[in-house]
Amino acid sequence: MRLGLKLLQERATIGSFWWPYISNLPETYSVPIFFLGEDIKNLQYAPLLYQQNFQDLLLLLVNKRCRFLLDFENEVKRVMGNLKPDDHPFRGQDVDASSLGWAMSAVSSRAFRLHGKKLVDGTHVDVPMMLPLIDMCNHSFNPNARIVQEQDTGSTKMLVKVVAETEIKQDHNLLLNYGCLNNDFFLLDYGFVIPSNPYDCIELKYDGALLDAASMAAGVVSPNFSSPAPWQQQILSQLNLDGEAADLKVSLGGSELVEGRLLAALRVLLASDGEAVQKQDLGTLKSLAAEAPLGISNEVAALRTVIALCVIALGHFPTKIMEDEALLKQGVSGWTELAIQFRIQKKSVIIDVMRSLTSRVKLLSSKEEISAQG
Repeated sequence: MRLGLKLLQERATIGSFWWPYISNLPETYSVPIFFLGEDIKNLQYAPLLYQQNFQDLLLLLVNKRCRFLLDFENEVKRVMGNLKPDDHPFRGQDVDASSLGWAMSAVSSRAFRLHGKKLVDGTHVDVPMMLPLIDMCNHSFNPNARIVQEQDTGSTKMLVKVVAETEIKQDHNLLLNYGCLNNDFFLLDYGFVIPSNPYDCIELKYDGALLDAASMAAGVVSPNFSSPAPWQQQILSQLNLDGEAADLKVSLGGSELVEGRLLAALRVLLASDGEAVQKQDLGTLKSLAAEAPLGISNEVAALRTVIALCVIALGHFPTKIMEDEALLKQGVSGWTELAIQFRIQKKSVIIDVMRSLTSRVKLLSSKEEISAQG
């Protein structure tokens, strides 16, 4: 927020050196902290929604940021209330939640993290910095340019430049990679979503009762996610899915397709031979590339359970993709359009996971049949 306050201070300063840059910044931003209540609802995103005491990360972060802005506004008013006009850092201009939100959004969507002071271990402190002109470069996972920083931010000789990675034709955009982020972060910080984002995922809560229900729906006989054996519980603890400090947030989609901790838990809890499980290291159990480390039947049961989880998640969205696309064709407001695009992408992630795992199940089942015949 320090950089945001500096931005507000310069905006309030008559004749500021930075005014030509600040005057060209957007007056409004399409990030969720400015969404109306109905548009927040239009996001529709709480995969495996309504699990008790577990809120969707995106909505939680939106609410947290809004609350922070309101609290910060009150603190600014308290501190600035008795200052003389000449001592006022914002030249007497009111700094409310709206202006603070504008500054926060300008920084989150345009600032770059540069290398600051070098630490003993050789790493650097990250320093957020606004870079005029450079911040006009758009995002792409296949960029044609990159940022190069010479010297750290404490040096008077520091230089930041954009270097082309390939030949760029006249009138073509300069494209940078903002990071391998999911659409939650692109929406929160930049105000857009990436169609078919390879890093997008859905987040859900690891819950034994829910997994039991998904397994039974998938045709798995007598799942025991709610009552694991002691040896299984020990492995869950190693996966940080059991115990007082457990991290129960797991994900589907993205580069892993199925988060390793969730996949390992499914494989272990659907296994009956503890000795066979103990022979496998956690890295193998967490890897989808490790094909059927506990046997084909175990793998098929685990993957079918994930597919059933996806079906449950899709069922909790109140609309289908075709309905969302029809709404977009009718024409809606900018924020509503962004919210609908966001939820379409989340549903697409779930469908892509289902398709990929269904193909794996078919392949494994055919191998099992061939093995049985042999």
